[in-house]
Amino acid sequence: MSTESADDLTSETPTPAQDEQPLESRGSNRSHRPQSRRFVEFVTSGWGERPPSTAARAEVADFTAARRSALSARFPGRRLVVPAGRFKVRSNDTDFRFRPHAAFAHLTGLGTEQEPDAVLVLHPVADGTGDDGSAHHAVLYMNPLAGRDTPEFFSDARYGEFWVGARPTLDEVATVTGVETAHLDHLRDALAKDVGAGGVQLLVVPEADEAVDEVVAQIRGEETTGEADALLAEAVSELRLLKDAYEVAQLQLAVDATVAGFEKVVRSLPRAVAHRRGERVIEGTFLGHAREEGNDVGYTTIAAAGEHATTLHWTDNDGRVRAGELVLVDAGVEVDSLYTADVTRTLPVDGTFTDVQRRVYQAVLDAADAGFAAAVPGARFRDVHDAAMRVLAARLEEWGLLPVSAEESLDPDNQHHRRWMVHGTSHHLGLDVHDCAQARAELYLDGVLEPGMVFTIEPGLYFKSDDLLVPAEYRGIGVRIEDDVLLTADGNVNLSAALPRDPDAVEAWMAALREG
Repeated sequence: MSTESADDLTSETPTPAQDEQPLESRGSNRSHRPQSRRFVEFVTSGWGERPPSTAARAEVADFTAARRSALSARFPGRRLVVPAGRFKVRSNDTDFRFRPHAAFAHLTGLGTEQEPDAVLVLHPVADGTGDDGSAHHAVLYMNPLAGRDTPEFFSDARYGEFWVGARPTLDEVATVTGVETAHLDHLRDALAKDVGAGGVQLLVVPEADEAVDEVVAQIRGEETTGEADALLAEAVSELRLLKDAYEVAQLQLAVDATVAGFEKVVRSLPRAVAHRRGERVIEGTFLGHAREEGNDVGYTTIAAAGEHATTLHWTDNDGRVRAGELVLVDAGVEVDSLYTADVTRTLPVDGTFTDVQRRVYQAVLDAADAGFAAAVPGARFRDVHDAAMRVLAARLEEWGLLPVSAEESLDPDNQHHRRWMVHGTSHHLGLDVHDCAQARAELYLDGVLEPGMVFTIEPGLYFKSDDLLVPAEYRGIGVRIEDDVLLTADGNVNLSAALPRDPDAVEAWMAALREG
């Protein structure tokens, strides 16, 4: 008989008594992973050579370098910390699909599930000696590919290669991004260098990664820099107000994929009508398309039929879809670069608008067209909304729904028309569906429109079924029309123009898709 120890022969990890086992470790009780020396030696041996790397500099790398230089110019002498973020728990030990913070994606061009926990740091250097003559040198701190001789390889269900696939090496990431890379283990020491009284000030994009926030707080000690952190969050948001050529191209790809998704939605309507939760048929159709053609949906799809269309963010999508009613579909494909479209069409379920549906739809379309006419360089962002509201107020007055004249309703102290249009008409669009959200009001709502801005135009009218201030024929009708708009030197371009907007064109388009 062999004289090997019991430990050598153990095939499963022994489970300690419950009162001896820390609570945080009990999630692994469902999985008895072998830890014997024989197993470890066996599982970490006998692997072939990894294939040669195919990493190449990404198209976006030149653009991200320019973005980092622009950020550098706003914070000379300060160390800037931009985390990608961590996995977020969906339920117990199941995570949501990882998506990095928009600022990290914007400044690195990275956006896959291989970058959780990564941190981009812009280290201050002497003037003119940084990257491309900037005041900073960028370093990307990451967890690289672990060796097959490490426990991570076979036993780490969140990061291990055996469980989730191979991570890139540091050299591969450096090649793709054009940014120096370093192991994440070196992050704390790198952040702490020269920080202190009279030394380097350390700023972090707050709430992107709680663990990084804590490290930064420990390094800074008693130093109060919350306001400075807010300035960094503001800066990385404002940096996205003007899209470069790469971003515009990616947004057009996202819109094109979204248009194709709407075509599939129209073809799915007969099946949606037949299903007890037809709204889910629409949602699932678009989600499947988004995963096939892009990374995901850019936000939870709104598939709101009938009365549900009067709820602005109806995402339960558990209702019936009935012939004779409208269905409001607000959806966008997020492409692999993480740029998303945001498009809404309100469709007659059976392909034909009723007279009252068409009346409401045309009012919203006219309001949208007025917004387009106002969206020109030199105008204010708020002018787009004001132009759309003038049309809606006039139409509501014409229909006898306002207790005052349209002009009186438009007075800031009144706003009666907003009962039926409570949201804004536009928001910036990009890596986030509501992009640039931390930008200052004077650059956003009160900002001057400039070529390179991309935003939505999306007026609507929503008449709830129990609204006693409108005639019965309007009740239960909700209409929104939303397009994605690029500001140019000459005016604007409707990126989503391939999707019909005119009611006659919508009917003809739906008929053609159903016949095809």
